[in-house]
Amino acid sequence: MTPTPALPLSLADRTVFVAGAGSAGPGWSIGRAASLTYARLGARVCVVDRDAASAEETTALIRAEGGTAETFIGDVAIEPEVERLFAQARDRLGPIDVLHHNVGIGKPGGPLDTEVADFDQAHNVNVRSLLLASQQVLPEMVARGRGATVTISSVAGLRYLGYPHLSYCVTKAAVIQFTRMLAQQYASHGVRANTVVPGLIDTPRIAHTVAKMFSDNDLDEARAARARQVPVQRMGTAWDVAYACAFLASDAAAYVTGTEMVVDGGLTGKYA
Repeated sequence: MTPTPALPLSLADRTVFVAGAGSAGPGWSIGRAASLTYARLGARVCVVDRDAASAEETTALIRAEGGTAETFIGDVAIEPEVERLFAQARDRLGPIDVLHHNVGIGKPGGPLDTEVADFDQAHNVNVRSLLLASQQVLPEMVARGRGATVTISSVAGLRYLGYPHLSYCVTKAAVIQFTRMLAQQYASHGVRANTVVPGLIDTPRIAHTVAKMFSDNDLDEARAARARQVPVQRMGTAWDVAYACAFLASDAAAYVTGTEMVVDGGLTGKYA
């Protein structure tokens, strides 16, 4: 009998580019928790965000634990800035081994409430930015015969969750299909692509947008209302999502590509 392999849950000597590594407010966003998790597994982390102060906070948290991280400030939806960000990242931390795409915006509202300009902006930030990032990393991943992309979608891209959020839902669904197509085209080149689909996650973002859909700016009531929807009776944490991302980014998921890992406490099963 051949020896059983060790669990390869490590990112040592890998460079991870985290687009959206800051936070919308105090606390742990998915991007920030994922950045710290990657660093704890030995990765060099490119901390990328439009918000310089928030990105620097993520970098400082990683360095405080002895990890390696550099801050890069720019808008991943603007092509010249994307080119600059990746060039700077390669120069300072080396070729990109893992792309973690973690950006997402959207204004609440259905078809009659959504301005075309707002819809276009959501598409640019949520989907077009993924195209721009993929164009940057795929050639070097193919050349090395190795690479992984981890995109962050939402259960809103799979199901209607009780309130209209058209631009966000449609573009997050597009992220899933984009990633599936990327996985099929590049699997033979050693490049894996998977989507993490978070459910109702307790991050700073809910204070800015989601809370208003549940209660008149009563954040505690909004949290309680969201928790009641979930079969496990709690919202998820950013760490619940980050650990799923770490698995998919690592060689522990070497045979996993073109699929979605739903991290939602059983929520979507209610609407199957």
